[in-house]
Amino acid sequence: MDGAKEFGLKNVSSQCSISEMDDYDLSRLLDRPRLNIERQRSFDERSMSELSVGITRGLEHLDVYSPGGRSGLDTPASSARNSFEPHPMVNEAWEALRRSLVYFRGQPVGTIAAYDHASEEVLNYDQVFVRDFVPSALAFLMNGEPDIVKNFLLKTLHLQGWEKRIDRFKLGEGAMPASFKVLHDPVRKSDTLIADFGESAIGRVAPVDSGFWWIILLRAYTKSTGDLSLAETPECQKGMRLILTLCLSEGFDTFPTLLCADGCSMIDRRMVPSLFNGLGIYGYPIEIQALFFMALRCALAMLKQDAEGKECIERIVKRLHALSYHMRSYFWLDFQQLNDIYRYKTEEYSHTAVNKFNVIPDSIPEWVFDFMPTRGGYFIGNVSPARMDFRWFALGNCVAILSSLATPEQSMAIMDLLESRWEELVGEMPLKISYPAIENHEWRIVTGCDPKNTRWSYHNGGSWPVLLWLLTAACIKTGRPQIARRAIDLVESRLLKDGWPEYYDGKLGRFVGKQARKYQTWSIAGYLVAKMMLEDPSHLGMISLEEDKQMKPLIKRSSSWTC
Repeated sequence: MDGAKEFGLKNVSSQCSISEMDDYDLSRLLDRPRLNIERQRSFDERSMSELSVGITRGLEHLDVYSPGGRSGLDTPASSARNSFEPHPMVNEAWEALRRSLVYFRGQPVGTIAAYDHASEEVLNYDQVFVRDFVPSALAFLMNGEPDIVKNFLLKTLHLQGWEKRIDRFKLGEGAMPASFKVLHDPVRKSDTLIADFGESAIGRVAPVDSGFWWIILLRAYTKSTGDLSLAETPECQKGMRLILTLCLSEGFDTFPTLLCADGCSMIDRRMVPSLFNGLGIYGYPIEIQALFFMALRCALAMLKQDAEGKECIERIVKRLHALSYHMRSYFWLDFQQLNDIYRYKTEEYSHTAVNKFNVIPDSIPEWVFDFMPTRGGYFIGNVSPARMDFRWFALGNCVAILSSLATPEQSMAIMDLLESRWEELVGEMPLKISYPAIENHEWRIVTGCDPKNTRWSYHNGGSWPVLLWLLTAACIKTGRPQIARRAIDLVESRLLKDGWPEYYDGKLGRFVGKQARKYQTWSIAGYLVAKMMLEDPSHLGMISLEEDKQMKPLIKRSSSWTC
């Protein structure tokens, strides 16, 4: 069955296409025989035992203070996996996910962003987005269907090799596309790929996160299938090196974090708060830094120790040490650190300065003092000279836990924060993409009166069901599976009935988003991945990395005031 024809993908003009001759080498790659390696679970014995210990420890410390009471389990993880009864939503979700499949020359290569018949404007929701496909890919891997993931990885890798231009400017060689679509010619009976590297995106911004998600997904495929041959191909090795070369290049920056423009990740609109509320997406957003860290660690495990790989590995190791120290020291906020910043001295000079970014204490927004519990903490949204964005961003904090960018203590503190601020961060529909919303005069100045990003909507404090899979993974890793079960129960009460919307609006996430597409594929896939991980926690190994003991521990900074 031809996916492009079945789903009525509309023709759009583009300078990029693949001819049948151009794709010949790629099709040969697809036909390469796989190594005869027995398929194994995504967790090795050590990791699985650690997970069991983590869940047990969570049960042993139920008397530890947590506002509202810390969630617990009545049964150990092993019996909990067998206690699940299939929910009616599961079958509906699988049917909807399979309807979103896109085919290229008879082979599935991805899933479209949304399959919403009621919407008059298709825009780019009929395309396969790299970041959107990740939960779909994980669902297929967990269901024992890895071929579509392999096809996707190879197809996007081939697109990476295209010359990429926006107007008269050429993008870096390692840039991955934001999305692609399949055009079917019924007369010639041929399929053509159309890729978007940012030249058609809102604001014409190239995606920084696509390359990171590609590396993370390659590692998930390898862990799930035990097939090392794909990652070890010269093509995949080169693809990883090209992505990392873009990010590891040296310049004028004095920080190990990655400088980014607005709209380069999941939050694809201008969302930069005013000077008094810190820096938003532009600069050093937590989402990109956490994905960067995770991609570096995934690549480190897959790159070969040959001449080219060895040089790249050395650069990765150096950056990982610097990045982990920087993030754990300067992006982390808990009650004590907030109090320290509140009492900072300013205009400090020399290398002995403690307030290294010259943060003005009066710039701390009022809401954060009430939001911060005594127990708990999180990685704030952004840090740069004289500016801190104190907002909570769900994706960055969940990825920080999964990648072990967060220390075990910080990971537990993030979960403590989620439990004690459940109403604000989860509400009636998981999960707030950011908190709090910006509004009134600040909204007008910051977003340019963006009608899609009004308060508590879309990326301005909206609730996104796709984040459920990341929350579930973080809960399992930290031994708090009951938090995930509670969130899944909320989703199961509404998501199918509402038609699998893209996002929800309102302070509690009570209303289907005013511009949300129905049958949003990653909302569907996110639910399936969360359910399968909770039923079989061994799946967590696909997208979780254990703490690297060689990383330098967090170094506590001294007080910046005179006692």
